Amino acid sequence: MKRYIVGLGEALWDVLPEGKKLGGAPANFAYHAGQFLGSDNTIAISALGEDALADETIEALKEHNLNYLMPRVPYPTGTVQVTLTGDGIPTYEIKENVAWDNIPFTSEMEEIAKNARAVCFGSLAQRNVVSRENIRKFLNATPKDCLRICDINLRQQFYSKEILEDSFCICNILKINDEELVIVNRMFGYEGLDMRQTCEKIVQDYHLKMLVLTCGTNGSYVFTDDGLTSFQETPKVEVADTVGAGDSFTGSFCACIINGKPVQEAHKTAVAVSAFVCTQNGAMPVLPKEMTQAS
Repeated sequence: MKRYIVGLGEALWDVLPEGKKLGGAPANFAYHAGQFLGSDNTIAISALGEDALADETIEALKEHNLNYLMPRVPYPTGTVQVTLTGDGIPTYEIKENVAWDNIPFTSEMEEIAKNARAVCFGSLAQRNVVSRENIRKFLNATPKDCLRICDINLRQQFYSKEILEDSFCICNILKINDEELVIVNRMFGYEGLDMRQTCEKIVQDYHLKMLVLTCGTNGSYVFTDDGLTSFQETPKVEVADTVGAGDSFTGSFCACIINGKPVQEAHKTAVAVSAFVCTQNGAMPVLPKEMTQAS
């Protein structure tokens, strides 16, 4: 039986200073997981508009050998204005009321959900009630052994405590960065707890298998439900831009776990992949074979 690795949420174009590139966490996640697991099993699920940009999206997905299920809806295809600071760190201006705010839940999606081995979703695609409810339906249809990865991806004002709490309850792996952890710490009344204590409390309170915490240049951690902590330093690299680096981390980490690798090994690979993506322009570079074949 075919099992799917699914990126679920926002399909959009990053409009960068040098031109536009296909982006959005689901496509980035599916693309990078596919470099380890083979593109046959990976799929990006979202919604597209009835416009020329939607046609370009399909072309770009095909160019990247990405399977997709993205019904057309009567809203514009999503775009994000990306401005890079001097050190390649992006800021995002995300257009509202677009196609991915209105992802339907079709019978075809339900079939994929029932056969999902892993699904990655975030808070951004849940900013509108239509997508939020249908993402929830998709996740509820997944089998017990499915890895439900919430990469929370806090952007602008597009999140609430309710969205985050619901996501924590439904996921079994949470990925969060140090800045997001500070927000969650305040929002959930975890003041007084340090970084590690907050992470361990979230794992415990929401019965997670693991929590992945990335801290930029200060390294990253994985906390597991059986008390294991993995730490990896961030390699020093020449940064072109960091767009999609987090998604490449999640995709490669998830792929390694599915391939049966120990947490520390999966973590080490994810750090190396993410560092490589930072040295490249855009979110979907081809990874060196020695990275994908070792895992």
